Amino acid sequence: MGLCKVALADDHILIRNALAALINTFENFSVIYQADNGARLIEKIQVSEAPDIVLLDINMPVKDGYDTALWLKEHHPAIKILALSMYDNELAVIRMLKNGARGYILKDAEPQELKEALEILRSKDYYYSDRVTGVLIHSFTEDSSKKKPGPALQMNEREITFLKYACSELSYKEIADLMFLSPRTVDGYRDALFLKLNIKTRVGLVLYAIKNQIVDV
Repeated sequence: MGLCKVALADDHILIRNALAALINTFENFSVIYQADNGARLIEKIQVSEAPDIVLLDINMPVKDGYDTALWLKEHHPAIKILALSMYDNELAVIRMLKNGARGYILKDAEPQELKEALEILRSKDYYYSDRVTGVLIHSFTEDSSKKKPGPALQMNEREITFLKYACSELSYKEIADLMFLSPRTVDGYRDALFLKLNIKTRVGLVLYAIKNQIVDV
């Protein structure tokens, strides 16, 4: 496996330059170009070589991370997107994953975590942190020829309906209203799936649903 080419898009120049300098110290990784927004990143991809991984900030002017991820997903699906944010916002993670991101990392993460995220993305489909654990990890790393029976065999119809809603940006209260249930009942569905699938977060549920094609992305 040769040199892994990385591109950065972040509107904060100090953060962007610091990230580039850090990544360039990682063995087998090289930042080939930077951009201060998604539109500039797209321009660079169109006129020069495509990177293997894009480290993509979510909140940027002109073209934000959400729209940029969608463009990359449509035009360069082979490019792996690692979403970058200052905030540990569950709904932001969900939206980025549905728009094509393969992982998510916070700007205050330790350098070792960034290195690990890049190394995992280089060789696997997704990067998952401690926020996403259990059976999900096995689901994403197992060989496709050894896939387990589909999740529909493990969940009832109402649980699958809840899971699909959980993959949106709806709050749990809004999901309860759509399902004509009390918020407490919806919390019960969530906790049951956490236990049944050995997953600890809503982001984990979304990744599981994407991997097992329960929702379209």
